[in-house]
Amino acid sequence: MKVKILGFLLMFSCLAWAQESPKEEDYYKIVTLPVPEGILLEVGGITMMPNGSMALATRRGDIWVVENPSSRNPYFRKFASGLHEVLGLVYKDGSFYCAQRGELTKLTDKNGDGKADSYETVHAWEVSGHYHEYSFGPKIAPDGGFFVSGNVAFGDEEWWRGEARAKTRGSVFKIYEDGRYEPWAAGMRSPAGLGMIDGELFYSDNQGDWMGSGGIWHLRKGVFVGHPASLQWASSQNSPVKLTEEQFFAERDNRKVRGANGYYIKPENVVEEKFKMLYELKEKYPMVQTPVVWLPHGILGISNSEIIRDETNGDFGPFAGQVFIGDQGQSKIMRVFMEKVNGEFQGAAWDFRGGFQSGVMRMTFSPDGSMFVGETNRGWGSAGDANQGLQRLVWNGKVPFEMLTCKAMPDGFEINFTMPVDRKSAEDLASIAASSFLYKHHPVYGSPPVNKQDLKIKGVKLSEDGKTLRVVLDGLRPFYIHELNLEGIRSATNSWSLVHPTVYYTLNAIPAGNKIATSELKTFDSGKAKATVPSKATKELVSPDGKGKPTAATTVKPAAVTFATVKPLLQKHTCLACHSEDKKVVGPAFKEIAKRKYSNEKIVQLIYNPKPENWPDFATPMAPMPQVPKKDALTIASYINSLK
Repeated sequence: MKVKILGFLLMFSCLAWAQESPKEEDYYKIVTLPVPEGILLEVGGITMMPNGSMALATRRGDIWVVENPSSRNPYFRKFASGLHEVLGLVYKDGSFYCAQRGELTKLTDKNGDGKADSYETVHAWEVSGHYHEYSFGPKIAPDGGFFVSGNVAFGDEEWWRGEARAKTRGSVFKIYEDGRYEPWAAGMRSPAGLGMIDGELFYSDNQGDWMGSGGIWHLRKGVFVGHPASLQWASSQNSPVKLTEEQFFAERDNRKVRGANGYYIKPENVVEEKFKMLYELKEKYPMVQTPVVWLPHGILGISNSEIIRDETNGDFGPFAGQVFIGDQGQSKIMRVFMEKVNGEFQGAAWDFRGGFQSGVMRMTFSPDGSMFVGETNRGWGSAGDANQGLQRLVWNGKVPFEMLTCKAMPDGFEINFTMPVDRKSAEDLASIAASSFLYKHHPVYGSPPVNKQDLKIKGVKLSEDGKTLRVVLDGLRPFYIHELNLEGIRSATNSWSLVHPTVYYTLNAIPAGNKIATSELKTFDSGKAKATVPSKATKELVSPDGKGKPTAATTVKPAAVTFATVKPLLQKHTCLACHSEDKKVVGPAFKEIAKRKYSNEKIVQLIYNPKPENWPDFATPMAPMPQVPKKDALTIASYINSLK
């Protein structure tokens, strides 16, 4: 009898396991490369060489050539050293080019001994010496020139405010092999990732002052992307950006306000204020460029980095031609599908793969179709707690159940899947939820999601092969982020849920074209809510005689708030993107916060308006989150204080 019961339990557990939907780690394996002892790889640049070797630049000023990088025993050879904070690397015509803090440098091995014996300054640019004046790049332009981007510095008294103390700061510029310098675009804050896609230049930026969230921008010459620091140099004779500081601040309040003590007051988020958006500035000044895709802060990263395109022809999975972008803070990689509508790029973004050992800074594809990932977190907090890393992301050949593409339509979106979907689940409107939101354009560090609006799903149409779903909805808004959640959709053959069921589409323009007739749509909704019965007012519990304290029978002890009970709220409001219960991530652990002995109300205040000065050991300030309902914020606060 015991044998039969044991067999039944084993069969039941195997069945339960078989029905569990695979996760991202079931398709893409992270492999850590063996690095010789004594080599610290805080990777700032990574590139493949024509012979299959890989080269790495480190923030500590070294360049390494790695031979046979995909083997079990790669060989590391130091090629150059003594450089200053290298944050990009390319190989061209037998030489390496890298961006140091203050120059584009060409490094060449002229005598063939495997080491650089020529360090040539192609062009040196102005820097003030501020610690935050990182220079990123280069990327090679179609004409052979090199694109480089420059980080802003920060103020001395106004330590939160980005400044362009030199003309390259907060901008992207181009350097030619003969040393010529050409300004290209302005308005950047922390332009950590440059990318060339089909001969077009793109870049990624991070949340901060004037940047409500991270995102990817398309950089045509002369565009302005939103941060005003670099505009003080717009009057230069050769600047292609024609927006001036006077014009910008006539449209936006810079909030330079001194307190009673004479010191500047750090701008904080104001709830219920009349705010402005970046796209509204574009309506008046066409050179303003809104993002191709917003990457919602805390969901699709917090410190976006390298942009690369999958050109492996399917060796890395079903996403050939799509874009991948790293995130340093959350130690992960996201996936982006771009399309052009009315001459402007826009597109969709998904999570892709997390779990890297340090902050993802640089990526490149290997000839074998795997992706090499260079990592660092010194001075920049990351979810991966290693100080550095060199890892490889390898596809196992199995196709994940994912949204392959998401395209804008005149009346909604068209979603293509990697495999057929279950028709019953796809044609049930309860399987899909949609909303839209955007971010403020203001001098505050980051922005909460604002103007959030739930969108009504009018109907759906699934193709005959079950791989394409048209979702028709009301309320499309140009320039807004449209969030589509497909939690209820299942695959046709095995009832799997999507590996990543949520997509964020940045709708810069609604395409023209024919809308689907209502008669063609499926409108069944298994989840249509019945009218809720108003709850009766709860009477106050008193003792039987109406006097004194409640009896033991009427006393109800509130349930304890545990991590398990509060986890859905922490996930919903993206708290777990930066915090964990007992481990330092990007922000302090909840147990560390509990040690401060804040009251519940104080924690709620700090959720709505964080005070970065309270946590000087953390490099990434927390953005204000007034969108969290007070009830949820108090529950989270109660959980934190339960950890005392």
